Amino acid sequence: MPDNKEPISETSETWPELFDQLAENAKDSRLKAFYQAGCVAPDMPLADVPLVALDFETTGLDPDRHSIVSIGLVPFSLDGIQVGKGRHWVVRPQLPLEQASITIHGITHTDIDKAPDLGDVLDEILEAMAGRIAVVHYRSIERPFFNVALQWRLNEGIRFPVIDTMAIEGHLHPNRRPTRWQKFRGMKPVSIRLADSRTRYGLPHYPPHNALIDAIATAELLQAQIHHHFNPDTAVKDLWL
Repeated sequence: MPDNKEPISETSETWPELFDQLAENAKDSRLKAFYQAGCVAPDMPLADVPLVALDFETTGLDPDRHSIVSIGLVPFSLDGIQVGKGRHWVVRPQLPLEQASITIHGITHTDIDKAPDLGDVLDEILEAMAGRIAVVHYRSIERPFFNVALQWRLNEGIRFPVIDTMAIEGHLHPNRRPTRWQKFRGMKPVSIRLADSRTRYGLPHYPPHNALIDAIATAELLQAQIHHHFNPDTAVKDLWL
């Protein structure tokens, strides 16, 4: 297992400075307000960082071919999760639902027929995210899907740092895919999916593919990861991406 003090982050972004630039250039007032709320200092210890767990359910995995159908978020810190302030939206996708995605998340045509467009609730989403660091499990969903969705609606995208609990698990288990010889000797692959990662920390099983429940599950997973492998004084810059 790697040295737990080794940074996870691979980004060279100076996020606070970038937010200042984006605030100046943003045309949409909601985006401008989001950036003006600022970004925490890179050296801030995780114990002091305001966090928000974020999860999207989508019609597929390609942000250029699929759309967001539900959004869940919940504010939290290392000390506690503000479940009462969690939010969940079902939104009407701009691209058609596919049967395969309905089977996974259970959101049907009936659910989205009268649902708002993402643009109609964008101000609420951005207000809930403003000033906080987003925590996700698999950053190739939330950040690119949100960016493309805003490009379509506003002709400008969005940028923000994330802490990816899947990336942390990947860092902690670099040899999770056994070689052929290791498989022959009985070694099993280590899954870094959300439910399997939670099991390693003794966290309870939650039904998957509800955006709000998955956001809460992600918040709990980060708390466990920090408790077991890092510490509250770890700088946020060591984990954000």
